[in-house]
Amino acid sequence: MKLLLDENLSRRVIPAILDAYPESSQIALLGMDAANDRQVWAYAQQNGYILVTQDSDFHEMSVLYGHPPKVIWLKCGNQPRRRIVDILLSITEEVQAFACNPELSCLEIYA
Repeated sequence: MKLLLDENLSRRVIPAILDAYPESSQIALLGMDAANDRQVWAYAQQNGYILVTQDSDFHEMSVLYGHPPKVIWLKCGNQPRRRIVDILLSITEEVQAFACNPELSCLEIYA
């Protein structure tokens, strides 16, 4: 499972989650700071990522277009980087089950 963190999540999260989510990245780390949501969606789709975001845009796209890519919507408001790391590491089993379920497009996480 590799995650692609949206621009609203710190790129500094990535080193802390790589053991649990190998090959994960963040939009800025890929040089896509100026990419719009459709470009990010297409990149995630073409490269086998699960999108992780804190806003509703990608959730709405998942409702409209289905998956791939799948979307993890962190509904926790602005949090320090360490809290985002803790959330992502605490849900690895849930993310694994979500990734393997062909029926689900979006996983909403309330934290």
